[in-house]
Amino acid sequence: MHIEKNDINKEAHVSERNLFLKLLEEKTLLADGAIGTELQKQGFPLGSCLEELNITHPEMVKKIHLDYLNAGSDIIQTNSFGGNRSRLKTHGFSDRVVEFNRRSAELAREICPKIFIGGSIGPTGDIIEPLGELSEEAAYDIFAEQAEALAEGGVDIICIETMSALEEAEIAIHAAKKITGLPVIAEMTFRSSRVGPRTEWGVSVSEAIQKLAEFGADVIGANCGQGFKEMSVIIEKMRAITTKPIIAKPNVGIPEWIDGISIYRQTPEMIISDAKKLIDLGVNILGGCCGTGPAHIKIIRELINVKKT
Repeated sequence: MHIEKNDINKEAHVSERNLFLKLLEEKTLLADGAIGTELQKQGFPLGSCLEELNITHPEMVKKIHLDYLNAGSDIIQTNSFGGNRSRLKTHGFSDRVVEFNRRSAELAREICPKIFIGGSIGPTGDIIEPLGELSEEAAYDIFAEQAEALAEGGVDIICIETMSALEEAEIAIHAAKKITGLPVIAEMTFRSSRVGPRTEWGVSVSEAIQKLAEFGADVIGANCGQGFKEMSVIIEKMRAITTKPIIAKPNVGIPEWIDGISIYRQTPEMIISDAKKLIDLGVNILGGCCGTGPAHIKIIRELINVKKT
């Protein structure tokens, strides 16, 4: 049974932000799984503009949201990960940011009116100055535009995810908080290395946790990466150095590429042990990223329910 937003006995003046943060103090919330890989299963290849499907194939997007709702998710994220101006430009859709993002939020809200909707925001795909050509001001505008459209569509939370560079994460967090006033989740992506988990830009877990908190994120954590087992190492390090709410959304392993499609081999039963460990480590929100489907989320729902009893 998923947790509805009104499960807390609250006065009318309590804001959506306070409600969300209050729930995190009381319960482990279940996020959803992947949208991109679920859409790939429907025949949309890697590299296609999945955000356009909010307009051209809304029923397909809504079906994925419904599957995660039925699996027990407390938080459903929008189909908007690559919906910023910079990424959409590569598909010729830079002028449709507001349309795609607002509709992504509306679709999720139509299916899930009583639970939290998280507006998914991914990296720009560009490198910020001085190492790259994207200015901080331009990056801010890109994130602000997307966050505002998601808020207009009705999201409850802004979910900034799959970040590798702290500079970009900082700009995204500041833009989302200033433009929307909504709670902000910030997640970075780590991979194993000889010196411990690091992002592609060399950011350590401890540095990420410290900086994301300083930037003002309400929930901090990690997503994507190499799998549930590797994520437990990351979350253990995080929990040792922070009392802030933590989110974990790992992939179900590393994909195999077959005929241009990413295939993930870890079944729901294969993640049980590591999902249990993540719950025991004290994650406040647990879900999945690439390859994670409704069946995986249903298993995690059962584990969370057992933990509560």
